Amino acid sequence: MFDQIAQSVTYQKLNLDAAVSVTIKRLDQIHPQISGNKFFKLKYNFLEAQQQSLNKVLTFGGAYSNHIAATAYAAHLFGFKSVGIIRGEELASKALNPTLATAQQFGMQLHFVSREQYRQKDQSEYLIELRQQFPEHFIIPEGGTNPLAIQGCKEILNAEDLQNYDVICCAVGTGGTLAGIIEASSAHQKVLGFSALKGDFLQRDVQQWTTKQNWQITDAYCCGGYAKTTPELLQFMQSFEAEHSIPLEQVYTAKMMSGIFDLIEQNYFSKGTRILVIHTGGLQGRYAG
Repeated sequence: MFDQIAQSVTYQKLNLDAAVSVTIKRLDQIHPQISGNKFFKLKYNFLEAQQQSLNKVLTFGGAYSNHIAATAYAAHLFGFKSVGIIRGEELASKALNPTLATAQQFGMQLHFVSREQYRQKDQSEYLIELRQQFPEHFIIPEGGTNPLAIQGCKEILNAEDLQNYDVICCAVGTGGTLAGIIEASSAHQKVLGFSALKGDFLQRDVQQWTTKQNWQITDAYCCGGYAKTTPELLQFMQSFEAEHSIPLEQVYTAKMMSGIFDLIEQNYFSKGTRILVIHTGGLQGRYAG
């Protein structure tokens, strides 16, 4: 099902004048729409829905959610119907941004709810209401993060990745991708997550999925919060793309790369450290600064 559409993933080593080496694993090349970490997070969720003889999925996300767009396309591709519970009821009267327009284009029914109601997305009472409103739908959590997603994200790292690198860097939204990478990582490796959101709650969220201690998350490069940007971030994104010919987006990957470059400049990494950067895709949500 999913494996039949996967394209080859390439590695791109950056030409840096630094005491460390940086290689980017281009998960954005997996598929034009179901790209990056979303491929791995959705894989076993859709297989489980199929196992339960369900052909409708329902999930949650904000206006810039890569997960929403990827789920919509996956549902379209495999003959599923899809519903997206979108945070922000005021968005219903506004023009759709590229992410939501992409989801709608692939047949997702967008259901806008207030931020107060959206915060109930993990509460059993609200989930019961949704099951009554949308019967026979397989419910996938916000960002796709659940045990099935962790199972899929463990497959991001292959045997060579576990041997050839000392530090693995990844952008973090809900924590599922990072948790899968942590679970798959070798004992000698450090996993460094760059949060796209402000706050330390992701630390607690990831801890529920792993008992390993070889990881940490920083929100120092989130630019004030989810989907927020600064002129400096957009300038970095443009400069990085011009120099390395690797597309980024401002919500996740540009923040991560700017953080990595800043840490390298601060000599945070030991000399000779081999860094593997996971490019998690999400390029449908990008814009030029």
